[in-house]
Amino acid sequence: MFVLLGAYVNQINPSKLLQSKWTAVKPQNKDKHFLVVDVEFDEEGVVVCCLLEALMSKRTSSIDWQMLKNSDIWIQGWK
Repeated sequence: MFVLLGAYVNQINPSKLLQSKWTAVKPQNKDKHFLVVDVEFDEEGVVVCCLLEALMSKRTSSIDWQMLKNSDIWIQGWK
């Protein structure tokens, strides 16, 4: 695992983002577990949109998928 500014970096393959599961390290509004429900790529295969859905509230939000690499914010899987 790589260390970046004191944080571990989650290894993510953009082509496997869809339907991946994530746990927020610091939940907000009681939303802790999330599922990636939509990923859009441009013509060159670069991720341009990543949509997360909270399991409990069903709220969706668009995030920069690179943020999922920061283990201070996100844990891969549902913990």
